[in-house]
Amino acid sequence: MINILKEIVDNKKKELEFLKNKIPIQKLEKSIYFERKTYSMQKSLLNKSGIISEFKRKSPSNPNINLNANLLQVTNGYQKANSSGVSILTDKQFFGGEINDLLECRTNLSVPILRKDFIINEYQIIESKSIGSDAVLLIASCLTKKEIVSLSRLSKSLDLEVLIEVHSEYELNKSLNQFVDIVGVNNRNLKLFKTDINTSINLSDLIPKEFCKISESGISSIDQVKILKNCGYNGFLIGENFMKSNNPSKKCLKFINSLK
Repeated sequence: MINILKEIVDNKKKELEFLKNKIPIQKLEKSIYFERKTYSMQKSLLNKSGIISEFKRKSPSNPNINLNANLLQVTNGYQKANSSGVSILTDKQFFGGEINDLLECRTNLSVPILRKDFIINEYQIIESKSIGSDAVLLIASCLTKKEIVSLSRLSKSLDLEVLIEVHSEYELNKSLNQFVDIVGVNNRNLKLFKTDINTSINLSDLIPKEFCKISESGISSIDQVKILKNCGYNGFLIGENFMKSNNPSKKCLKFINSLK
């Protein structure tokens, strides 16, 4: 079995070498969004539906989730459905996303936007701020403990919230620090791309109470949400379940209304 995560990270390193030369940090810092006050994903999770709705065209496990989805139509629909936030994939090769997707959404949305990508370098944190992100995803399995602290600290200095994603007790223990806002347990094994919500159930009691905690991936039913809420989860990141339908925003609205 190919280690998909390693393949993605190796590709990301090559992309970054090119990007750093094409768009230097000094240019990113001149963006109109660099002085923008961000929206709090953490507060929105606690005060609204608790659903972070994701826009995703494809993934390594599904090369055609919804390749022709209308970005603004879907994400505006997510906002109207009372989503706590919107997650935008910005990885092009493996997920069919791009930076411009997030930029387009920023001009249209007034809910928190999570930049979802494979962040391995400080350049990407600065880039995230420059395109109007409110929160960034850090994936523990891609990073060392030292890198997590460094990237989290930089994010907070730029008024970006930090969502740290973990898959195991080991990853959780190396990830928690004072700069993290949200702990996300990913039910999808990024090496095999299989999902199991028991990953969230088993880790729930190990996450300290001071962190907002969410469950990610493989969530497709109200019953699953109820089980996870009983385990103390404050929010849920849902992408493929919405995106694989003909009308993702309508499916999102129906799902969120069913939670009430």
